[in-house]
Amino acid sequence: METLKFKTNIKCGGCIATVTPFLNSEKSVEKWQVDTNNPDKILTVEGSTVSEQEVVEAVEKAGFKIEPLQ
Repeated sequence: METLKFKTNIKCGGCIATVTPFLNSEKSVEKWQVDTNNPDKILTVEGSTVSEQEVVEAVEKAGFKIEPLQ
């Protein structure tokens, strides 16, 4: 399983509720969570075939900023 991490501006429960349908609709995403206590609001995504580009597009469609962490 691959784990990807991203810096986002998803900062509260309302933001998570907004982005949830976008990330849940990505079939390659098996599990995800946002650490809203972290200053960089780290989104962690897990999936066996998940791609960085799919996650970035899904979060941007929801209206949030996102950038991959190395």
